[in-house]
Amino acid sequence: MSKPIVFFTREISPAKVVTLYDNLGKQLPGKVAVKLHSGEKGNQNFMRPEFWQPMVEAVGGTVVECNTAYGGERNSTEKHKKLIKYHGWDSLFDVDLMDAEGPDLEIPIEGGLQLSKTYFGKNIENYDSMLVLAHFKGHPMGGFGGALKQLGIGVQSTAGKAIVHSAGRTDDQFKCWSPATEQNAFLESMADAAKAVVDYFKGEMVFINVMANISVDCDCCAIAEDPCMKDIGMLASLDPIAIDQACIDLVYAAKDDPGQAHFLERVETRNGVHTIEAAAQLGFGSREYELVEI
Repeated sequence: MSKPIVFFTREISPAKVVTLYDNLGKQLPGKVAVKLHSGEKGNQNFMRPEFWQPMVEAVGGTVVECNTAYGGERNSTEKHKKLIKYHGWDSLFDVDLMDAEGPDLEIPIEGGLQLSKTYFGKNIENYDSMLVLAHFKGHPMGGFGGALKQLGIGVQSTAGKAIVHSAGRTDDQFKCWSPATEQNAFLESMADAAKAVVDYFKGEMVFINVMANISVDCDCCAIAEDPCMKDIGMLASLDPIAIDQACIDLVYAAKDDPGQAHFLERVETRNGVHTIEAAAQLGFGSREYELVEI
């Protein structure tokens, strides 16, 4: 069986995102959900709407988001919609907050390492395929965030996020943080939930990761460190595991970058690579890949 291809470019530009997508040769069918991170209020590092505009327009997509399960400006529909407007997303795109109104969809997870179910916002039923546009960066809990985090946390409803963060203990956003979940159980839960999204769309997915503004903190942080590493480039694949593994490999290869050690300290102290390991164990992608530079 051939290894999945991960296309890579050192150029970071809106037009080159579309070039990466075109190189995959995959036309997403039907109504396309475009999952991206719209940014917490106060965060300075997230990719702005204008950056993604040509790609979203190229697939005729609808930007989709979900409410969060932590304190901030995105953990209720009312606040989240205000922030989406504040950041300018709805001035350029149709935006669908998929769990704006209940009831959520309960999604069974076959063969999960930690979870037997998760929850999606009900509006996911309106889409035939998904384009995942991920900003690769660090993460306070997961170590790093890329395609797998967008799937395993980003696509989950508030209740689904609570289940992931508590490794199945509760779907209540106010109870999922205490007691703290054992770290590997959390990472495996994220992989389980990512599998649920991949299974749901039955392969009708494309993944693009942008390695720019590489901070140790996530776009979900209202107070985030400034980027510590130089921009590396952009990647595209049909395999969410391969693309995240390729990003991690590129970070390890950036030995001359003075911020590499700081970034890797965040990844390694959270055992971040275990999300990739768990996802590979679940079998919905491959850690082995062929990197093709364009």
